[in-house]
Amino acid sequence: MSQFLIGKNGTESPEPVKAEVTGCVPEWLQGTLLRNGPGLFKVGDTEYNHWFDGMALIHSFTFKDGDVYYRSKFLRSDTFKKNTQANKIVVSEFGTMIYPDPCKNIFSKAFSYLLAAIPDFTDNNLINIIRYGEDYYASSEVNYMNQIDPMTLDVIGKMNYRNHIALNMATAHPHYDDEGNTYNMGTALMRFGMPNYVIFKVPVNASDKEHKKPALRKVKQVCNIPFRSTLFPSYFHSFGMTENYIIFVEQPFKLDILRLATAIFRRVNWASCLKYDKEDITLIHLIDKKTGKAVSTKFYTDALVVFHHINAYEDDGHVVFDMITYKDSNLYEMFYLANLRKETHEFIESNKVNFSPPICQRFVLPLTVDKDTPNGTNLVRLKDTTAKAVMQRDGSLYCLPDTIFEGLELPGTNYKFNGKKYRYFYGSRVEWTPHPNKIGKVDIVTRKYIEWTEEDCYPSEPVFVASPGAVEEDDGVILSSVVSINPKKSPFMIVLNAKTFEEIARASIDASIHMDLHGHFIPTQSTN
Repeated sequence: MSQFLIGKNGTESPEPVKAEVTGCVPEWLQGTLLRNGPGLFKVGDTEYNHWFDGMALIHSFTFKDGDVYYRSKFLRSDTFKKNTQANKIVVSEFGTMIYPDPCKNIFSKAFSYLLAAIPDFTDNNLINIIRYGEDYYASSEVNYMNQIDPMTLDVIGKMNYRNHIALNMATAHPHYDDEGNTYNMGTALMRFGMPNYVIFKVPVNASDKEHKKPALRKVKQVCNIPFRSTLFPSYFHSFGMTENYIIFVEQPFKLDILRLATAIFRRVNWASCLKYDKEDITLIHLIDKKTGKAVSTKFYTDALVVFHHINAYEDDGHVVFDMITYKDSNLYEMFYLANLRKETHEFIESNKVNFSPPICQRFVLPLTVDKDTPNGTNLVRLKDTTAKAVMQRDGSLYCLPDTIFEGLELPGTNYKFNGKKYRYFYGSRVEWTPHPNKIGKVDIVTRKYIEWTEEDCYPSEPVFVASPGAVEEDDGVILSSVVSINPKKSPFMIVLNAKTFEEIARASIDASIHMDLHGHFIPTQSTN
């Protein structure tokens, strides 16, 4: 495997670099694609254990009048500042634990940790870019975010969810409705009261740049959902949303709260506090967005692991939702740097037994349930899916999914169809390596698949941008930044026709570009 994939430090390009464009970037494509991901893995003589621990490197690709400009900066988080000033890693990350100086009074600190339920996490926000109001934040899954200027990539300020809503953790995958309001979900593990999952909303008009007031000051709680098990809450990375409902999948991939609170003193990392219980069930919560109340029917399915939802919608008295599922939790283990550094054949051989492919599955939840329905009856009436919801003796519905496609992760759609009936999704092809070398498109109706690939090239998560006035769902372009293990090939931004996956243009960039995770496209008019 190439060095750029296995923990080599990235470099910044703080000033815009104009790309060399071949083909023709559509004139209507005007805006900035922000990308986020790990980019700094070694500090001095110290090194992170896991690819997801690396310090955040923010990238921007600005499309203007047929030209493309690239810029990148390390996120100047407090974590970044502390590590670089010390010239070593001094802040713990999920897979890399830094142990305290034994000369310090760590036991008083342990007591305060236990009181607060979980420790104070890093602000190394390396997963995604979130919009709240008109503010943009580098985000991960903790209570801290860093607000950034989307044009300069400079940090404007640090934000703590806890100053506005009682949360210890929140997802880096929010939803935006047609009005521009932001919905997100987090976990509350506080000193007082019962722990809950919390769904919240930030209005589109929440920003007050004139007075420098954060959008989060107008956050509103939609509802809270009690944990199924008080000390073992479900891990979640994303959730689903339709016009009227929120879908939360409470999976048996669980966080051990007591182990988390004492991890540093047990000398284990936070990642080891996540456990998968394959003997348990997966609960599916359906919450009315307007009332904040959960639908009374108990929906459940077999044990599974999910990171990414694809889309959800309502259809003839049903809620339909699609997500990428796994049969176990081994995916995280694959990204330990010691694992990634193996030669390709060795990596494949050692992970083949434990490899669980990502599977796109469709679940269907009937909204009207007659409790007198005979046991064993399938209540799904939709004709375009084989998904079932089978009545049980206790009145609950056991959900059996419809498998749509195997082998795609990091899914994306035409977001104008978010929460609506849709046909296409795009993603990164995952085969025997955690680093995808193909991007693909799935037609959910026909189950047909097309892909783009190029020798020695590794594309990032595909991002769909719709053509102006587009009516058809796939009328637009796919954007993906591509890095190559061929030293003679510069990294480039690929622009594909979303219908055919044919190359329209590529913008080759004379700068170092690093593999990333997720991002956000900001049309030019939104930044004025």
